[in-house]
Formats: sequence, structure tokens, C-alpha cells
Amino acid sequence: MTDAVLHPDSGRAQAPAYLGSDGEAVDWVKIFLGFGGMVLGQFMAMLDIQIVASSLVQIQAGIGATSDEISWVQTIYLLAEVVIMPLTAYLTKMWGTRPFYVIAVIGFMVTSVATGLSTSVGVMIVFRALQGIFAGAMIPPIFATAMTVFPPERRVTANVIVGLIVTLAPTVGPTLGGHLTEALDWRWLFFINVPVGALVIFLVGRYGDFDRGNPDLAKGIDWWGLGLMTVFLLSMQYVLEEGSDEGWFQDDLILWLTVAAVLTGIAFIWRQLSYRQPIVSFTPFHDRNFSLGIVMIFISGASLFGGTFLLPIFLGQVRGFSSAEVGTTMLVSGLSMFLSAPIAGRLIRMVDVRVAMVVGFALAAWAIQLGVRVTDQWGFREFFVLQAVRGFGTMIAMIAAQQMAVSTLSVTEMKDASGLINLVRNVAGAIGLAMLSTILTHQSAVHYADLASALSVANPQGAAMFEGLTQMMTAGGLADPEGAARKAFSLMMHRQAATLSFGDAFGVLALGCWVAAALAVFAKPGKGVSLQGGGH
Repeated sequence: MTDAVLHPDSGRAQAPAYLGSDGEAVDWVKIFLGFGGMVLGQFMAMLDIQIVASSLVQIQAGIGATSDEISWVQTIYLLAEVVIMPLTAYLTKMWGTRPFYVIAVIGFMVTSVATGLSTSVGVMIVFRALQGIFAGAMIPPIFATAMTVFPPERRVTANVIVGLIVTLAPTVGPTLGGHLTEALDWRWLFFINVPVGALVIFLVGRYGDFDRGNPDLAKGIDWWGLGLMTVFLLSMQYVLEEGSDEGWFQDDLILWLTVAAVLTGIAFIWRQLSYRQPIVSFTPFHDRNFSLGIVMIFISGASLFGGTFLLPIFLGQVRGFSSAEVGTTMLVSGLSMFLSAPIAGRLIRMVDVRVAMVVGFALAAWAIQLGVRVTDQWGFREFFVLQAVRGFGTMIAMIAAQQMAVSTLSVTEMKDASGLINLVRNVAGAIGLAMLSTILTHQSAVHYADLASALSVANPQGAAMFEGLTQMMTAGGLADPEGAARKAFSLMMHRQAATLSFGDAFGVLALGCWVAAALAVFAKPGKGVSLQGGGH
């Protein structure tokens, strides 16, 4: 197939047969093999975000890094990934999807090997950044391809596959990484990309002839816009990643980077709206469904990453679970999303996409809201329903939001829309994590102050608790039972304050999902993506 637009054969009375631009019937085996190669590439790119999470200690020892330095192995990957995502639409239009994707995979493989061979933290951070750039280039094209090479009746299935990758890769990343490190070595976290990447190159290179590039776009590239976008996204992502740990605007670097992000962001948007050949097109925002869809993709992204962020911290810090116990508990979310994907696809085909979004976000909101009542005794059983229903609802909401966002767009806008959707999802995750981190820190302090005043040793209830602890410490034969009792009393209040702050964080996440469910009502019913309008 040589053109991204598939034209229905109106001469047939039965279901339309989709033809290529040369008038020949489309070879669906080749289409699925080429698309499958891109799916595998996206999975590999997204897997590498979290695959190092469970092996940071081993990597730190292997390259002699400090605790602060090793965190950049993850952070720099995300920073670089975000910067390239909006550019993928422009670059795939200029070069064509197949050449662009193959180049990105080759670059990803080379930088993966270089990262695995690194002997110092500085070298690893540089190659990890380059790896993130190539990974970010591999993620958006798959959604644009799914929405352009498949006829309307197959697009939901393709969308379900994309949704599975988005949710499954981050879930299995830490588990797979831990097993690889234990069985081989932490360097194989990066070397494993070589055989997988080779398979992707073969499939996409041989069967991924989805469109043709337009070399004329190489003339008049908006370099000023590119520079402004780079500064804007890097500054914003760094502030979101590090702001909570650094006390936000109390840190001078965070303050000035925020100013830089605001100024360059405004300048970048103005430049793209006024320049004759923008590197990022905001045309899809003229469509009401796309604008609403972006809001809901943002909320579903924050819900997905936010829920994945809150549970491990609670289980580790409050319950004291081991890594294996946390992994076992968190497996419920991944399995729920994986198993619910076919059901979500069928539901979206059967009902109006707005109904699917309302149902998905309402289920996610109800499940997350269960966490408002969390106690310091919650574990696998108590979180089971929350995770299972949240995973099911989030999968429906995410797929439906993506489907609605592009349902009334033309084919020529798909690549721009895909880059924006993936960028918004990643930024939503970063904003969600930053917001939740701030809530946990702030509300924990507030709840501790409230508990300290309510359970002071000066009041009867507090005095009774303190006396009971002192007797326990005395019975234990401690040299300073009163001092030990004070310390235990303080730890109990800190634990309870932390638990209450997690309940507040779950409440904020649930509220966001309820808002998204309400917004879904205002979408227009989509009639499928127009198949007219030519190629890219």
C-alpha cells in the first residue's frame, strides 16, 4: 500500500473493500505486520521508562553514582521524550512514516547499547537523554497510523491495542527489569532492546509502507519555534518532576525555570499561530470534540499515572510492604486493564462514545473514591476492588476519549492530533504526580498538626494513650521508657497523618474523574473519521 488514505470501492453492493491509491486491494496481512512492528516498537519505548525503576540500586553501584545523580537516569529520559513528541507529526509528514520510524528505532538501539556500556553517571545521562529522544519519536506515529490506514470499523480495535500498550508497558516494566537484573545483569535492561529493535526494523521496514513524505517541508523549518518549544517543554517538565522535592518556588532554579516556561510557552504558541509553516499545528483544536477529548485524555492520564504513583508509596511507606509484596498488589491494576481492553473495545462499538466516556470515568471515579476511606491497615484485599474497577474504568475512558478526540477530524489532521494527544498524556502524568506529591506533603503536615492538638498529652485521651505506651516500654525493659513512648507516640501520629493525606489525594483524583464524566456530555456525536481529503 502506498498511500495513507484508503478509498472505499463504491461499486460493490456488499461491505466496502478498501483499496490503495493504485486501485489494488489492500493486503491486510502486510498492514497488520507493519502495524504490529510499530506496536512492538512503542511497547519497547514505553517499557524503558519504568524498566530501570526496580534496578536503580544496582545501576547506582555499577556506575558509582550518588542517590541524587541516579534519579536522573529516569528523569532525563522523560524530559527528552516530551520534547520530541510534538515534532513527530512534522517529521513523519516530511520523511514518511516508515523511514522516520526505522531511523528512530536504529537510534534507540544504538543509544540503548551505549547506555548499557556506560561506566560513569555523566556518560549514562547523556546517552539516556538521546535514548529518550528516539523513544519519544517512536510513540506518537502508531496512533496516527491506526487512525489513517484502518477503515472506521477496524479503528476501535487498533485504538484498543494502543491503549493496552500505554497501560501495560509501565505496569510490567519494573517487574521485567527486576527479573532481568537478577538473572543476567542490569546492563541487559538496555541490551535487550537490540534483538527486539531488530525485529521492529524488519517488520516496519518491509511491511510499513503506509504513506509518502513531502520533502518540500524541509524548506523553511521554523528554527525559532523549535528553540522556543524545546526551552518551554524542558523547563516545564523539569519543574514538574523536581518541584515538589525542592519546595517549589522556594528554590531559585525552580522559580526561574517556571518563569522561562511561561514566557517561552506563550511565545511558542504565538509563533506557531503566526508562522506560515508551523512545526506543531494547533488546527485540531478548532474541533470541539478534539478540545474536549484532550481535556479528558489529560484527566485519564493523570488518573492512570496518579493511581500507579499513590499505591506503591502507601504500601511501602505506611504498610512497610517489601518490593515483591508491592508488585503483587499492583499486579491487579495491570491485569484488570489487560483483561478489560477487549470488553472496552466492544462497549465503545456498541454505544455512543459519549456514553462510554461517562461510564468509564464514573467507574474510575467511584473506585478511586473508595480510597478516601483508606486506613493504615489496608493491603491487597482492601485495594483489590479499587484497583480492578479503576483499571476497567480508566481503560474504557482512555480508549473512548482517544476515539472521540479524533472522531470528527479529517485524515490530514491525524498526525498533528496524535503528537498532541501523546504529549498531553505524558504532561498529564507529570502534572498529576507533582500535584499528588504536593498534596501528600502539605496535607500530611496539616493532619499531623490537627492530631497533635487533638491528642496532646495534656488532654485525657492523649494522656491515656501515652500512659499505655509508657507501660509497654517499661514492660519491655527499655532504659528510658518515657522517651521511647514519646517517640512511638509521634510515629503513630505521623503514620495516621500520612494515611489521611493519602485519602485526600485519592479524593482529588476522584473529583477529576467526576468532572471528566460531566464534560463528556458536551461532546458531539462522532460519525467516524472522514476518508476524504487526500494523503499527507
